[in-house]
Amino acid sequence: MSRHRREPGTLPRPLAVLGALALAAGTAAAIRMLPAGAAPRPERPPAARPVATQVEQPPQEPPSGFVAFTDATREPPLDLAAHARRTGLRHYALGHLVATGDGCTPAWAGKAGRTGAPPTGGGAARAGDQFGTGDGGVAGRDGGSRGSGGWVVERVGRLRVLGGSAVAVFGGPRGRELAAACTRPGALTAAYRRVVGTLDAASADFEIRDSADRAAVLRRARAIEAVQRERPLRVSFTLPLGPGGLSADDVAMLRTTRRAGAEVSTVNLLAPVEPRTPAGTPAGTPAGTPAGTSAGTSEGARLGLMAAGVRKAAEQLAEAHDLRIEDEVWPHLALTPVQASTGDLSAGDARRLTAYATRHRLAWLSLRGAAPEPDVSRILWHTPANR
Repeated sequence: MSRHRREPGTLPRPLAVLGALALAAGTAAAIRMLPAGAAPRPERPPAARPVATQVEQPPQEPPSGFVAFTDATREPPLDLAAHARRTGLRHYALGHLVATGDGCTPAWAGKAGRTGAPPTGGGAARAGDQFGTGDGGVAGRDGGSRGSGGWVVERVGRLRVLGGSAVAVFGGPRGRELAAACTRPGALTAAYRRVVGTLDAASADFEIRDSADRAAVLRRARAIEAVQRERPLRVSFTLPLGPGGLSADDVAMLRTTRRAGAEVSTVNLLAPVEPRTPAGTPAGTPAGTPAGTSAGTSEGARLGLMAAGVRKAAEQLAEAHDLRIEDEVWPHLALTPVQASTGDLSAGDARRLTAYATRHRLAWLSLRGAAPEPDVSRILWHTPANR
């Protein structure tokens, strides 16, 4: 029998055959030892997940860009939280805080009047309506010093639970703003700090009528800057609007305040509303003038004159604060028409004001003076928030 030569490194044929037989036997034994469930199972499609039940949420009231003003001395005091729930409003301005006593003590000015109506009475603050006396304004209306503003703190607190806010307004038409009466800088700063701290306020407003008093302007600016260094505080100045915008003294005051380091985020423009006239009779027409005879501003142009004044004020503010008017200044302006009588604003006027505030992205819209008609209020309350 012939012999074949084996390649180096390969097993002899008998050994290779025996190895193959042993491998096959081992594999079969291993398969028999596997548990019954170990065989791979065919993939199943994933089970369908239960669809979560969609709970329909009630529609949310959009935030309003309207700030309601109320006289803090009215009787009975306005229940801010109840008013907010009824109207959907969330932002309020409380006026007015003026100087009393030694000139460095803030107190609520005037006599009670209904919301929206100009308070009546003299310019002096009511006795006892002071911050910083007794409990420092912490006690409630029935549980402490009425004069310390305790009821204000209590009602502002309930408003905040609803997500609302209230700002104290310094100055105003009656009495003297603290900066004009308090000539001690440290005492003036302490007075502002006391009010802001008592209300735990994030904002403060100053309705200024003494902008020609340069010493008062500088004292106010330095006191505001000192408080702003201690805590975040948004400050607004409420200033009268004329046909030509702001007065020269008001513009100079804005510059001085900025240079002193105080930050004024918003200028709120108090804009008188020209009275409405009978249909066909222009506003300003003397009594007895036949309808259709032009002797003044036409009915349709009443708000147009206001808008022209706002535009001029925007240019002045842009120059005083180094802002670009189209891009930057409008959100730093707010508009507060002032009614002399209830019917000065119509529902159509209210819609135009709301559209104007929305289009120009004004910080807010408000109203002072005589209480408006209910339908006018409802339209203004729904001004979209631009903040």
